[in-house]
Amino acid sequence: MAIALVLVLIVVGSVLFHFLSPWWWTPIASNWDYIDNTIIITFWITGVVFAAVVLFMAYCVFRFRHREGNRAAYEPESKRLEWWLTVVTAAGVTALLVPGLFVWNRFVNVPSDATDVEVVGQQWQWSFRLPGKDGKLGTSDTRDVTPENPLGVIASDPNGQDDVVVEAADLHLPVGKPVKMLLRSIDVLHDFYVPEFRAKMDMIPGSVTYFWFTPTKTGTFQVLCAELCGQGHSLMHGVVMVDSQEDYLAWLGEQQTFAQLTAPEQTGSADQIPGKTIASGQEIAAELETVGSR
Repeated sequence: MAIALVLVLIVVGSVLFHFLSPWWWTPIASNWDYIDNTIIITFWITGVVFAAVVLFMAYCVFRFRHREGNRAAYEPESKRLEWWLTVVTAAGVTALLVPGLFVWNRFVNVPSDATDVEVVGQQWQWSFRLPGKDGKLGTSDTRDVTPENPLGVIASDPNGQDDVVVEAADLHLPVGKPVKMLLRSIDVLHDFYVPEFRAKMDMIPGSVTYFWFTPTKTGTFQVLCAELCGQGHSLMHGVVMVDSQEDYLAWLGEQQTFAQLTAPEQTGSADQIPGKTIASGQEIAAELETVGSR
């Protein structure tokens, strides 16, 4: 009797904790309300199953408790029960999987107007690279990583010379513009995760993974590593700031390009790499502002 009562109290307590809990997820700041909806569907399906199973256990404990003179009936098989369990389980699993498949399809199909932004994870900091005036990211290779070239940008690739490099600092993004996050690790497994964006992905050494999202609110958001990556894992924080277009361009104009970082004595658009004119951060911002006003 006491065990049955404890099981009922577990269900009642769980339901009350859900509705009265002061802890909940962070306000969403991207287009991925689809992920929130999928989580809610999953929660209700699993919640109902949890309550039903535990209450059924409580009923069985109470109904079939030991009493003098009662004997248990032995029934090793029940085809009717097996069919019911098979159908109900299949329906539940389908209801759990189908919404996620639709969301995943949207998650990996990037809009054609999304801007590439590279995220580089390493023990234990975040760095970023944005395309320059040409709108293209240059190629990179972990084997090219040096103190002077921390992201491993291949110097012989002209497309990388005007890339904006943000090493161990805040990433800024314009509000309302889709971005494709290209994720790269130069040491161990990491996972780029901003809770308010509802999007994350593992970063695998030797591979480039990706996801996309559209920031919908300006503000400052914390970057977390969602993959245990070593002793300093809990300290691997970063910041993504979602700005208005004007503030974003002002920030972009203050950044240095790869060519400026690797040749600091040469700055500005007068710098020349064979076959490539190198733009400064100010020129890149001006070009984006011009394109945006068209």
